[in-house]
Amino acid sequence: MHFHKYQGTGNDFIMVDNRASFQINPEDEALIALLCDRRFGIGGDGLILLESSDKADFKMIYFNSDGRQGSMCGNGGRCIVAFAYALGFIKSETIFDAIDGLHSGRVLPDGKVSIQMSDVNNISVIDDLKYELDTGSPHFVHFIDNLPADIKKDGAAVRYSDRYKAIGINVNFVVVTGNVTLEIATYERGVEDETYSCGTGVTAAALSYSHIKGFFGEKTIFLSVKGGNLEVSFNRIGNHEFTNIWLTGPAQKVFEGTYEIF
Repeated sequence: MHFHKYQGTGNDFIMVDNRASFQINPEDEALIALLCDRRFGIGGDGLILLESSDKADFKMIYFNSDGRQGSMCGNGGRCIVAFAYALGFIKSETIFDAIDGLHSGRVLPDGKVSIQMSDVNNISVIDDLKYELDTGSPHFVHFIDNLPADIKKDGAAVRYSDRYKAIGINVNFVVVTGNVTLEIATYERGVEDETYSCGTGVTAAALSYSHIKGFFGEKTIFLSVKGGNLEVSFNRIGNHEFTNIWLTGPAQKVFEGTYEIF
């Protein structure tokens, strides 16, 4: 099996072109989990199959590192756009199909990659500092003064709480460092650990912050994650309604190789 490895602000993925030849069975959870294992496989926060689509330039199928198909992955979406562009079958602008519908993508002149996220109209305010919303994946966002010393421990406590343990949730801890600047750390379900970055997580944090600040209209929020920096721009058209949401940041190839599947 030929593969490529990509990362977007430290969120790393195994990328497989599954169009011309069927290299991976999407139902083989054990194999996908093995490939994502950092000691016994290639290693990655997830695996992404690039497949043909009859309604877009290509289709993205994303799997968490536990081998199970996941919900939308923002950084994964940016990486697969970079991957498709490097393969040479798309130009700098594209449309691709994902589990939550069609997304536009752009490879920018500076090398960064932007993807348009799904519209959001479902922010739930738990209290002034805690929010629930779905940005393609479900997220819990907690604004705090300082990031926890152990993101995995504190994130798991929320993810496996009675409120969320049945279906799981991604947990984001957010510190406000400026008027439109946030620092964020994310515990991801499916990975069951802190990741260096989470695209749908920073999107959730940015939209929640706009709710706190009362921002309306067009806005861009800058976010710092463990693996680098991201931007989220959007148009807030109602108390709980956001449209034209774009996630922007670096997406880079790390290496490529072959893996023998026995």
